[in-house]
Amino acid sequence: MTKWVRSLPAVLAGLSVCEVLVRSSGPHIGPRSGLAAVLLLAVAAPLPLALVLRSERVARGAAALGLSGACVLALVPFRSLTVAAAVAQLTCVYVLVRAGWTRLGGVLVVPYVVTALVSDHPTTQVAAVLVATFAAAAAATGIAQQVRSTALAHSATERAFADTLLEHAARGERARIARELHDVVAHHISMIAVQAENARLTTAGLPAEGATRFLAIGDTARTALTEMRRLLGVLREDAQGTDTGVRRRPQPGLGQLLELLDESRDAAGSRTRLIVSGPVAALDPGIEVTAYRIVQEALTNARRHAPGAAVDVELRYGAEELAVRVRDNGPGPAASGSPGHGLLGMRERTATVGGTLHIGPAPGGGFLVEARLPVKSEAPA
Repeated sequence: MTKWVRSLPAVLAGLSVCEVLVRSSGPHIGPRSGLAAVLLLAVAAPLPLALVLRSERVARGAAALGLSGACVLALVPFRSLTVAAAVAQLTCVYVLVRAGWTRLGGVLVVPYVVTALVSDHPTTQVAAVLVATFAAAAAATGIAQQVRSTALAHSATERAFADTLLEHAARGERARIARELHDVVAHHISMIAVQAENARLTTAGLPAEGATRFLAIGDTARTALTEMRRLLGVLREDAQGTDTGVRRRPQPGLGQLLELLDESRDAAGSRTRLIVSGPVAALDPGIEVTAYRIVQEALTNARRHAPGAAVDVELRYGAEELAVRVRDNGPGPAASGSPGHGLLGMRERTATVGGTLHIGPAPGGGFLVEARLPVKSEAPA
């Protein structure tokens, strides 16, 4: 509230007193009126406006009724309602209606309408009609301002809601792009790394320079895959901030192997052991997630092709590599038919990190999945 608005009641009270003193020398004050009473009403009418402007609830309502009562008393018995007091009455009606007190604002207009109808004094009638008319106009202005403010508030809410929807839609689109990039690009980059490694190892008579170039191609493909996954992680961060109702988890690592084995035991009802040898150390996240996925796929294959068979999962930590062995005592996959997507996925993951993978019958029976993954001295930032 500005300073001049706060000082308005005092200014109106001063102007009302001055008006009474000027009019006291003429015939405007009736013979029954006393100057002291008129001066008291002149002060009492505008001052409650201060509470109407600043207070809330009961105090505002009581102040409004007091202001209106003083104005009506000044008008009817004394016929000395000042212009300043009338302005205070109009301001009171506007403020109340503007704040949503429409009924109280309407009640304050009723005494002036009644006075205009029943009074037999022309001056009182004219004053009552003028106050009632302008009070109705003030009430209409207050209602219009209230409706406008409500519309602006609703418009702001709608804009904020629309902006929120656009933001959520953008995050969803970024998440969709991230998934498509991972499904399409990551597969092809992995195939480049696998084919370069196969070409280096299987091409007869390959010159040393050619082998070096194939090795460089594989390294470049793996580096590109790492950088792409890092970029996709940034794209997924915003999408994970949306409340989709789906709880996401970080990429698994070797620390979650015990949970994986527990799930496998519950699902297959078979004995599954974890054997760890060598100095356990934190590895590059890419190596850990690759090892985890290999074990996960091997356990899935064991449940599918050798239900009820015992499974041993072995991790052997070395200075240069991590050996992962998953062996079961079942018959293994059928000899006929092409390898499934799970085996191909294990080969791709292993080749992506520069490791080797052996899949086949185990010595003495059963089936063996063995991967050797090089240990990187420093994980990518």
